Amino acid sequence: MDAYAWSLITATFVNALLSGFLFAFAVVVMPGISRLGDRDYLRSFQAIDGVIQSGQPLFMLMWLGSTAALVVTAAMAILSRELLEQIVTVVSASASVLLVQLPTMRINIPLNNKVQSLDLDTIDDALASDARSSFEARWVFWNSIRTLVSCAILVVLLLLLWRL
Repeated sequence: MDAYAWSLITATFVNALLSGFLFAFAVVVMPGISRLGDRDYLRSFQAIDGVIQSGQPLFMLMWLGSTAALVVTAAMAILSRELLEQIVTVVSASASVLLVQLPTMRINIPLNNKVQSLDLDTIDDALASDARSSFEARWVFWNSIRTLVSCAILVVLLLLLWRL
């Protein structure tokens, strides 16, 4: 196996973890906590996001590694593969940056930070309801986009592996 194959295997593995993580949020975590009242919903999200934002090393390795591995794989494809693989890996890496990482940094994390800033022991029910209303639909929508894109990238990577 050459370096490109190892890079593709690594990118596929790390992106499988990422798409599974986003998928779990889309189909289990967010629908589950959506059944809670406003204050409990926000408190649950604070707890979950608190683990992520505390710099949990395996999470950070998976999150950042997913795009890094794709970029490395795309660079290796440009240097050593046929045009189709070059295009597919560059498009996959670009989609990861533009439709997974960028929305995370520009939309989801700022929304997370707003929820984290709430002192749920002191705000009234109306403010808790407003906070949830300004957070939930937008966060869930963009997580759905991230989930669909990351799953599509995973399918592409699996097809590339199959071609090896």
